[in-house]
Amino acid sequence: MFLHLRPALTLMLGFTLLTGLAYPLAMTGLAQTLFPTAANGSLVVQRDRVIGSALVGQAFAAPGNLHPRPSASGWNAAGTAASNLGPTSALLASDVAARRVAWQAENGATPAPIDAVTASGSGLDPHISPATALAQVERIAAARAADPAAIRALIEDAVEGRTLWLYGEPRVNVLLTNLALEAAFPMPEAAGATSE
Repeated sequence: MFLHLRPALTLMLGFTLLTGLAYPLAMTGLAQTLFPTAANGSLVVQRDRVIGSALVGQAFAAPGNLHPRPSASGWNAAGTAASNLGPTSALLASDVAARRVAWQAENGATPAPIDAVTASGSGLDPHISPATALAQVERIAAARAADPAAIRALIEDAVEGRTLWLYGEPRVNVLLTNLALEAAFPMPEAAGATSE
């Protein structure tokens, strides 16, 4: 009987080693060699500390920051999900209306772009549309005591184009843009604290 089982056991062990160990190790090594940043989660490091990922959205609520789109999961990466509310849902319509009122109160009378009042499918989208980013210029400039034209130029420079000039839409990464804003236009309190 062992004579009949030996080829099956040998093949199972061989393929387990090949597909369960050798192939994953080879792909991990290749990814770490060719694309180390992406292979490690596109982590953003500042002063030897991980502050986020360029691929995962975060909540930013301070007036001097670019605000992300709403999150159905409350920015909880462990429990990401969409709300699953359909276009005829009264709760979704109510949520969008409340977000629109809050957006207009915070950013002036400008109409709220759709991605400023609707949550993304994952609840952790790191990007917003250029229209949503540019609609926040006046609030950010006022909070940072900066020239709105300079804030607008920084945000326009942060717009990422379509992937391979074909896929997706132009977008602005909220975390990376907020870091650029902090570097170029520090908040007035922070500027005073570093000069003392």
